[in-house]
Amino acid sequence: MEIKIQEIKAERLSEYAKIPISFEVRSIFQVDLINNGLDGMKLHEEKVVTFYVKDYDSYEDGGPERWIRQFNTHNWGIFLAVKDNQPVGGATVAFDTPGVNMLCGRKDLAVLWDIRVHPDFRHQGIGTELFRYAVDWSKKRGCKQFKIETQNVNANACKFYAKQGCKLGAIDLYGYFGHPKVGHEVMMIWYLDL
Repeated sequence: MEIKIQEIKAERLSEYAKIPISFEVRSIFQVDLINNGLDGMKLHEEKVVTFYVKDYDSYEDGGPERWIRQFNTHNWGIFLAVKDNQPVGGATVAFDTPGVNMLCGRKDLAVLWDIRVHPDFRHQGIGTELFRYAVDWSKKRGCKQFKIETQNVNANACKFYAKQGCKLGAIDLYGYFGHPKVGHEVMMIWYLDL
């Protein structure tokens, strides 16, 4: 399968947004505190009783077309994976952007803001190609680290990032507290040294 990755401008985010990001939650990573956390944490994957679909774009503040209204995306890298002139995947990297808390004010850190592959094209290596392209793009800008946020309900994403060489740098049991739709989820922050 011939896949080409194109860097696009934010004006084409409506095209990017047509690629679904939704996924089925069939298992989650449960976090067990050992001695209330004093002796660490242990993760174990657990099947959910009834699977459900999670769609990040359906949230009030989600969706690619909203990014340009919320942030200055001038320094962002936005990429489309294209097959036969049809977008089949996308990735976005936030870099050097005031107001993006995940960047921690650092100019040597890039954040994988979004990665998606159309369901008909998943498990064919497109996500890996997009990830590597995003990492290379970040290195060219002098970044020393690559940061990714996901949740314990996205077990496949956690396994994907680990396979790409990322290390789990933080687990926040209460990272979404106060957000009723996702308050039960655990925030997981991954890092890749570049």
